[in-house]
Amino acid sequence: MIDINAILEQNPYSLDREEKGVLMNQVIRELTKYHAEHCEPYRKILQALNLDLNNLPYYTDLPFLPVRLFKEFDLVSVPRNEVVKTMTSSGTTGQAVSRIYLDRETSSLQTKVLAKIVSSFIGNQRVPMLILDSSEVIKNRAMFSARGAGILGFSMFGSKRYYALDSEMKLDVEGVRSFLDQHQGQPIFLFGFTFMIWQHFYKQLKELDVHLDLSNGLLIHGGGWKKLISEKVSQEEFKQRLSEICRLSKVYDYYGMVEQTGTIYMECECGHLHAPLFSDVLIRRADDFSLAGKNEKGLIQVVSMLPRSYPGHSLLTEDEGVLLGEDDCPCGRKGKYFKILGRIQNAEIRGCSDTYQLKR
Repeated sequence: MIDINAILEQNPYSLDREEKGVLMNQVIRELTKYHAEHCEPYRKILQALNLDLNNLPYYTDLPFLPVRLFKEFDLVSVPRNEVVKTMTSSGTTGQAVSRIYLDRETSSLQTKVLAKIVSSFIGNQRVPMLILDSSEVIKNRAMFSARGAGILGFSMFGSKRYYALDSEMKLDVEGVRSFLDQHQGQPIFLFGFTFMIWQHFYKQLKELDVHLDLSNGLLIHGGGWKKLISEKVSQEEFKQRLSEICRLSKVYDYYGMVEQTGTIYMECECGHLHAPLFSDVLIRRADDFSLAGKNEKGLIQVVSMLPRSYPGHSLLTEDEGVLLGEDDCPCGRKGKYFKILGRIQNAEIRGCSDTYQLKR
């Protein structure tokens, strides 16, 4: 297979459509063949679709797997004794969860790509980090959910880390104040999941009438928009309320999922989600799965170069979105940029931060 480590040396947003297409096509076709050889259920799916492995089409025409398959089947492309970590998607009580099996190579690639993407936004230097969650989430590192994986993954960017919430999800106001006093004047990196931040950080600050100074902070958050939409909280209001209560002005969303951990789509300064060169986003029409045009609503397909231990390189999500453009975002980053419209109707409620609320 292509040495992906060489690809990692490049700027995540440096290739235009033609250059990225050539690279993506080569890698995704190789991964399709590899997983067909090493994962029997995946091979049977491709056989049922009459896919000729010796004459593969362009990567946008290759079969994709619905993410829900990972809830129903064990899809793994390496021997079980090489699995070092099992990731699980979030799900409410009674729901099946996806199980994603990682070997050392895939886990390492995910970490490297996450670092490459995020550092291109916040810089390479590690800074004090305030985690807007509880440390209880990451107790079992061998098997944990998207929420725990997200916290651990983003923690690599923190020099000193402090969890803002205790084991009962109550905001440790004095602890947070002490942390901010210790690092006064320094840049602060904040990370959390959208609904958790709203429910357990913003709302508790508001209830206690506490105002913090996070004017030197930069927040990256993701997941949980379904619950905020149900409370009629838009992205704009989310950012405005945080600015009012803690002077936090640099707030960036991201889109990602446990089925393709490490491959995230960061929000730029213009409010657009961006696909890095390691992955691609395709929008498909729901009636026939053909590719939708620019500004046309459809189902989101995510394509990633990273999955080696399981056939998760081309997945159809249960989210709807719109492609806004390619190679011409005002922020200057090349590649596709898009927006999320929400979950498809009747899809199971899931999400690393939704789950906590529904279980309470």
